[in-house]
Amino acid sequence: MSENWDDLRFVLAVAETGAVSAAAKALGVNHATVLRRIGAFEAAHGTMIFRREAAGYAVLPGQLPVIERARDVARAIEAVARAARGGAEAEERPIRLTSTDSLCQYVLPELLAEVAAEGAAVELYAANHHVDLGRLAADLTVRPARALPPDLSGSIAARMGFAAYAAEGGAESWLGLRGPLARAVPADWLEREAGASGAARGGADSFLVLARMAAAGMGRAVLPCIVGDAAPELRRLPIDLSHVSVPIWVASHVGLADAPRLATIRTRLARALRQRAAALSGWPTEVAAERAS
Repeated sequence: MSENWDDLRFVLAVAETGAVSAAAKALGVNHATVLRRIGAFEAAHGTMIFRREAAGYAVLPGQLPVIERARDVARAIEAVARAARGGAEAEERPIRLTSTDSLCQYVLPELLAEVAAEGAAVELYAANHHVDLGRLAADLTVRPARALPPDLSGSIAARMGFAAYAAEGGAESWLGLRGPLARAVPADWLEREAGASGAARGGADSFLVLARMAAAGMGRAVLPCIVGDAAPELRRLPIDLSHVSVPIWVASHVGLADAPRLATIRTRLARALRQRAAALSGWPTEVAAERAS
């Protein structure tokens, strides 16, 4: 069993770092040793664990449960070592959560404080692009999206509402949505109703940046209500965008959907978001309920 664990810890190190060289450095061995140990584990179990890519090593989707169980083994061995030394059990590795910069700034810190009070540690990573959970860059995602990609499994916890904002005396042209935001629901409205496609005199790939640009008088912006309402320099424009909303998903990779620890945190986050559904919609409760139905 100790020999199996020796090989398994090399597998886990590569899964966590995404690269053989980084795993070798973390384990204090050379590159060849890591490759040999991975090969030994795969040969012993008659299966491949990783997909070799130009960017590094990605865990094959069907093998993600193996990595999660390896983490359980690592935590158990660390706890045994601490107990043998007379110390407390090792703390569990923090759950890595990714979300958009808007939710990371205005919503999730408060939610994670509640989750932490229940005994779970969570690290928060802001990214407006889709993070590949299959590469273990994160464990969970809270993501506004029309639908989940096939590699993710989760549920809708609330809806994010949008409204139009501008600074007093600011330019009347619209600020465009760039980068990943160009595929967001508000971009459809801008192109159809505001004629902003190609006509905008400025834009950004972040709602937080768009809010600052609008506050500086550079133009009008369609923003999540949680962002626009929090900016004292901005005022809501009399434009009904209560129909422009997007589901907020709490999800994990399909291969880890049943992992108990992740499922527990996912449930807690979804519950906390549901409790804030009205605020996240940005519109009166009855309007939000009608639009969500």
